[in-house]
Amino acid sequence: MEIQSQQGIHDARTLGPVKFGILGIQHLFAMFGATILVPAITGLNVSATLLFAGIGTLLFHFIAKWKVPAFLGSSFAFIGGYLSIKQLGMDRGLSENLSLDYACIGVACAGLCYFVMAGLIKWFGSERILRYFPPVVTGPMVISIGLCLSGSAITNAMTDWLIALTAIIVVIVSNMWGRGIVRIIPILLGVAASYGLAACMGKIDFTPFQNAAWMGLPVARENTVLAVFDNPDYTLITSSIIAIMPIAFATIMEHIGDMCAISGTVGKPFLADPGLHRTLMGDGLATTLASLFGAPANTTYGENTGVLNITKVYDPRVIRLAAIFAIMLSFCPKFACFVATMPAATIGGVSLILYGMISAVGIRNMVEAHIDFIQMRNILIAALILVIAIGVKYGANDSVAIGSVHFSGLALAAIVGIILNAILPNRIDIDIEQYTN
Repeated sequence: MEIQSQQGIHDARTLGPVKFGILGIQHLFAMFGATILVPAITGLNVSATLLFAGIGTLLFHFIAKWKVPAFLGSSFAFIGGYLSIKQLGMDRGLSENLSLDYACIGVACAGLCYFVMAGLIKWFGSERILRYFPPVVTGPMVISIGLCLSGSAITNAMTDWLIALTAIIVVIVSNMWGRGIVRIIPILLGVAASYGLAACMGKIDFTPFQNAAWMGLPVARENTVLAVFDNPDYTLITSSIIAIMPIAFATIMEHIGDMCAISGTVGKPFLADPGLHRTLMGDGLATTLASLFGAPANTTYGENTGVLNITKVYDPRVIRLAAIFAIMLSFCPKFACFVATMPAATIGGVSLILYGMISAVGIRNMVEAHIDFIQMRNILIAALILVIAIGVKYGANDSVAIGSVHFSGLALAAIVGIILNAILPNRIDIDIEQYTN
């Protein structure tokens, strides 16, 4: 069964330069809230984060032959690693910035693991690898990605339900009953309406925006790994690599799920063309490069996949325009502060829809693949993937230790799903042509 090309806009240039630019801004805002949240939690530099989200996205598109409409933003999977190494470094008398630089070394090495996996896929062939990722595994994994993200959307929306509901209602109305440009920029309109309401209610503090400079360099030497080698602590470097590198296994599994979600959304077999090995290399290179310059690890962003699903505009050029905007804005601290004033409820309201769209893609993938849930093996695989991914996320702080290695719920669910699919009896032949033709 082939993936059917989805009806939509595959060349946004036909819409004209104004609409094309607005679509790029929409993708920028879709990724912004989550992207700057990671440096806010860890202490990494916000401007550097924006810069290397943009650069990483462009590198990813180059390696993926300009075909995959994915935006790369800050990965949440490495937050625990950053915080643990930061604390370990500060306990040894180092500054917060320098401790984070040591953590970045571990993340940079984790990015290199993507190249190892890409090499294996290239060597053995994508068809052999994708046999371990049939729709009965990837479908529940994609559903889990959206549901695991949903908690943060609810947490943000709960800060002010009126503002969150304003964003939700505007997005729905614009998408369902809008005409022309209104119908393809519902996320941007939802953000604008919700932000405007919050401003009118006096719930936004513009003081940081007023005090910020218009221009500034996004990267300083003390926030790069170069600072580590002025007086290196090799024990701490080793600890960083050992503690953080295994996280790459989890993020690689998430990458495969994201690529399946984007393929299902757009209706093109991206796992075959340009190939999973290329998308993995692009993601890994973006992560390693960002880490060397003190920015968070990158990952393909579900928020932007949700935008693709809502707007039906699948042109990768729009994503690249958003990446260029991110690079430009990384040199403007004032803009970063302005967007940072966006209410959490606005982010939550928009995210509720975007994350739900991701899960809906997973359901659609299984329906289109005609997964037979009369078979108990399929029920068991899907059930355990969903329960483990969501249960570990919300019941174990998204971390399960197996020996010295910590796994996120998504990574552990992927492992269990792959193993069960391989060993359970009465397995029917898996039709993988939907990803390879």
